[in-house]
Amino acid sequence: MTEYERRLIDLLISAHPAWRYEHLHLPGLPRWWAIRYKPLRSDQRAAGARDILGRTTLHRLAEALAHHDEILHRTRP
Repeated sequence: MTEYERRLIDLLISAHPAWRYEHLHLPGLPRWWAIRYKPLRSDQRAAGARDILGRTTLHRLAEALAHHDEILHRTRP
């Protein structure tokens, strides 16, 4: 992991603490993963929220987490 990636992970942890972050090197699969610590409610899943997000780059993962936050914001009780 590069220094840039480490800093970006630190920012993601700070901005999105409900997630655990993983870095994998498996052919044909995304490199970066975010896994929620707590399961989602059924209404959040129905709105498009997910428990696991995988993307090829940290930048794309950050974008997916931002979009995910928008979904969760719309489904707040």
